[in-house]
Amino acid sequence: MEVKFSVFLQVLGWGPLVLAREALPILMPCILISNLGASITEVAKDALVTEYGQKNRIEGLQSYAFMALAVGGILGNLLGGCFLQKTPPRTMFLVFSVLLSLQLATSSIVREKSLGLLEPSNPNLVKASIWENIRKQLSDLKTALNEDSISRPLTWIVASIATVPILSGSIFCYQTQCLHLDPSIIGMSRVIGQLMLLSMTVLYDRYWKEVPMRKLVGAVQILYASSLLLDFVLVRQINLKLGISNEVFACCFSGLAEILAQFKLLPFSLLLASLCPQGCEGSLTSFLASSLCLSSIVGGFLGVGLASLIGITSGDYSSLPAGILVQFLAALLPLGWIHRVPMSKPIAEKERKQGASKRTRKNRRVGRVLLGSIYVYRRERESDSKR
Repeated sequence: MEVKFSVFLQVLGWGPLVLAREALPILMPCILISNLGASITEVAKDALVTEYGQKNRIEGLQSYAFMALAVGGILGNLLGGCFLQKTPPRTMFLVFSVLLSLQLATSSIVREKSLGLLEPSNPNLVKASIWENIRKQLSDLKTALNEDSISRPLTWIVASIATVPILSGSIFCYQTQCLHLDPSIIGMSRVIGQLMLLSMTVLYDRYWKEVPMRKLVGAVQILYASSLLLDFVLVRQINLKLGISNEVFACCFSGLAEILAQFKLLPFSLLLASLCPQGCEGSLTSFLASSLCLSSIVGGFLGVGLASLIGITSGDYSSLPAGILVQFLAALLPLGWIHRVPMSKPIAEKERKQGASKRTRKNRRVGRVLLGSIYVYRRERESDSKR
């Protein structure tokens, strides 16, 4: 139901853009509605993946979801770049609206039962107890959030996003208005970024899971902060002094920071999915996705405020390097409370506890057998002595 509603909102947002004039009062509501639908889709997708993985006992399903997301991003950016070179933007909006309509039709046909999820048999009973279900889910969510093993890493990942002002809009305007980069170059940078995300997800699923989580997240955060300085290099035109053209530099490095910020979410998704109490998978995952969306909004507002404070405008980008340096320093702040991220892996700890309990039960069984045999032997000796 949530997926159908979110896709309907996206169709409602993108459809009018085909006929709308280039007026800000018309474009803003359409973009707002489409982004609202995309956010709801993101929350519902994470909840479905977690619930399906928990029910079927599939560990690491979030990694495969990230891989599918990266592959979709690669294909989407490639097709979008090809269409932009040959067709006007209105045609792109029309094609995207048609694709969303197909997704809406597919979502209406597919039942939750086919996804391995329980489907309510009596709709009237569900409507009657909907408030009871909401209260129960809120109670379970509150219980889960009261656990330090869940609340501490969750607050870290949310704060690490919310504290960094987002200047991607200003940098995009600088690339297109001052450097006059072709939109296909920026689109190709997104393709390369999605290829990096796919590669990092595969490496994480194969090898990096064995790395302690705190060390891995700390390294990714440092790389993310350092990648923000690549925009400083481009704005200061240091790349030209190194013999690298603006087109090549933007194509290879423009989307690196965004991809690292996206990859940073993967370990936390797996961690919280493994620690989530039984029956609270969807609620906790939805809360995580909603919190991440809210933190991104806060980061966007901070970016707009920073740009206004230091005087970044469409005609003056002289203060943009200073804004990038502030962004870099803000990205290093979450390292100050990195101790909230666990060092060890809860899954491995659970396996060790299960192994220890099995060994304990085995030792108890052996002990009972030995004590039983000794008891029988003593009774036989006592009967022999009486004879």
